[in-house]
Amino acid sequence: MDNLNLIFNEVYKIFFLLIPVLVSVAMIVWLDRRVWAFVQKRQGPNVVGPFGLLQSLADALKYIFKEIIIPASSNKIIFILAPIITMTLALISWAVIPFGENQVLANINVGILYIFAVSSLGVYGIIMGGWASNSKYPFLGAIRSAAQMVSYEVSIGIIIINVLLCVGSLNLSDIVMAQQNMWFIIPLFPMFVIFFISALAETNRPPFDLPEAEAELVAGYQTEYSGMMYAMFWLGEYANILLMCALGSILFLGGWLSPIDLYPFNLIPGVFWLIFKILFLFILFALVKAVVPRYRYDQLMRLGWKIFLPLSLTYVILTASYLFYFNLLPTI
Repeated sequence: MDNLNLIFNEVYKIFFLLIPVLVSVAMIVWLDRRVWAFVQKRQGPNVVGPFGLLQSLADALKYIFKEIIIPASSNKIIFILAPIITMTLALISWAVIPFGENQVLANINVGILYIFAVSSLGVYGIIMGGWASNSKYPFLGAIRSAAQMVSYEVSIGIIIINVLLCVGSLNLSDIVMAQQNMWFIIPLFPMFVIFFISALAETNRPPFDLPEAEAELVAGYQTEYSGMMYAMFWLGEYANILLMCALGSILFLGGWLSPIDLYPFNLIPGVFWLIFKILFLFILFALVKAVVPRYRYDQLMRLGWKIFLPLSLTYVILTASYLFYFNLLPTI
């Protein structure tokens, strides 16, 4: 009986985390469209529900009732598994995201490594989807996406080393608590900028949405998908975008910490501060899509390997040297 209660409690915690994440994905799609409309002086979603808030729900219902078509020449098992893997990996990464002090599903000591391991596996879902379609355009889109994600994961990993040098821990809660006196965005501002741009490329957001460049590849690795299987790719993509915004908030913006430790700001629960910071970063994501033109693929790769990688490596050396010289390296 005790084991059953323990399992029930864990399942309850998982659903308590996943349901808000899925609802948030629907809401940020609406926010994404509203930001684009604002920049371009359009109305945006405004018909389904008040202020168009139910437009995402209408889209979800459309995907649910649309027919799922599996190409006759495809590898059907891998074709079906690809979107499931992509969506699952995007959701399980949230298990280590702390929403407040002691408010985390799995407070493991290697939270950063867990997120990197899971996000790296996300490449397989995209490669599987493009290859299993047995069509050259999805396959080209999958190859592009894999190369792009691997390239910018290197930069993000080196950028995070700067934060780890200042904290001395891989635990996300420890990283937040280390910013009580000063958020890391102040001493590591150049790394925050590179992290933000790399996150755009990592999640295939404009101006780096080259795997889905309609003029060249029809619609990228998910060209042959329809109905709910296409929606799973879409859910995984937006869940990853939210995850990168949450990670950026935790690493550089103090996570759940209040920006001003004074009344009445210190009365607001930490989870609301984290949500506010995630929304702020997501609005920046949406603004970039609305105002920045798409890069060429060679420009994308040059930016990652010839500019961001040397800069981030140089900053690691500078950060380590500064901390060592002033005897500020944390003790583990």
